[in-house]
Amino acid sequence: QVQLVESGGGLVQAGGSLRLSCAASGRTFSSYAMGWFRQAPGKEREFVAGISWTGGTYYKDSVKGRFTISRDNAKNTVYLQMSSLKPEDTAVYYCNFLRAGYRNTVAGSDYWGQGTQVTVSS
Repeated sequence: QVQLVESGGGLVQAGGSLRLSCAASGRTFSSYAMGWFRQAPGKEREFVAGISWTGGTYYKDSVKGRFTISRDNAKNTVYLQMSSLKPEDTAVYYCNFLRAGYRNTVAGSDYWGQGTQVTVSS
C-alpha cells in the first residue's frame, strides 16, 4: 500500500530556508507525478507544488520564485526547497502522488502521511 513519510520541518525565522523530504512507496515512483500540499490551522489542505514524472514543475502562485520541488527517482524521494519563508507559509506540509493529467493539483491517493510542521516566526 501507499506509504508517505515527510521530514525536514522546523521553526525558522522569516526570510529563512528549509528543505523538506518525502519518501514514498507503494507505487512505481518514477511513473507518477508527485506533489506537496500544506494545511494551516483552521484552513483546508491546499496544493503547493508539483513535479511530473518527466521533471516538469509547477507551483501555487504565492510560492513561485521561493520554493523549488525536485525528485530523486533512485531514492523514491521528492523534495521541497523553501526559501524566503514568510509567516503565512506556516503549516503542516504533506506530499502525495498526483492524479494523472497535465499539471494536475489533485492528490492521487487517499492516504496521507503524518506531515511535517513548518513554523515561520516574524
